[in-house]
Amino acid sequence: MKVLVKMNRIWNKNREKLWLILLGILLASCSGMDSAVTASPEVLFIPPTSGPSSVLTSQSLPPAPPTQQENCINQLRFKKDLTIPDGTEVIPGERVTKRWLIINEGSCNWDQSYSFQLISGLALGAGKIQLLYPARQRTQAVIEIIFTAPDNPGRYNSWWQAFDSEGKRFGDPVYMDITVLSE
Repeated sequence: MKVLVKMNRIWNKNREKLWLILLGILLASCSGMDSAVTASPEVLFIPPTSGPSSVLTSQSLPPAPPTQQENCINQLRFKKDLTIPDGTEVIPGERVTKRWLIINEGSCNWDQSYSFQLISGLALGAGKIQLLYPARQRTQAVIEIIFTAPDNPGRYNSWWQAFDSEGKRFGDPVYMDITVLSE
């Protein structure tokens, strides 16, 4: 993980130089081609998350490569539950898709080094660490985690919070609260 953080810092400090080098290599390799090259619309690629249980989608502009400012401030604000109101009754083993509307109110863009981690309660079948990107600064995003209701009746909750690239918690925690019915 430390290697990835160091590589990310090197990339952020030398991004313009590296892009120019890559562009030069690309142009040099295309200069001897006989056929004309036509530009095509840019295809957006949203990197995969840590499995089918987590999705983060930006609801403003399409994701762009993150650009971090020195000493940026991380802040996540919970806006509202989009699915599964507190205390929702479910049957044992049911798949439960929970979505929260959040806002990246900080000055940092969340990249692949940011995560969303279980801080209390049960994981309920979800991985304890989920990816939290991409979300550009000052945009709304939807966090989605797919849980599985336990087999035993009762009330269950799962609390989550954002973590930055250095492993520091930030922002509002969010949770899911369900009641599993007896069959």
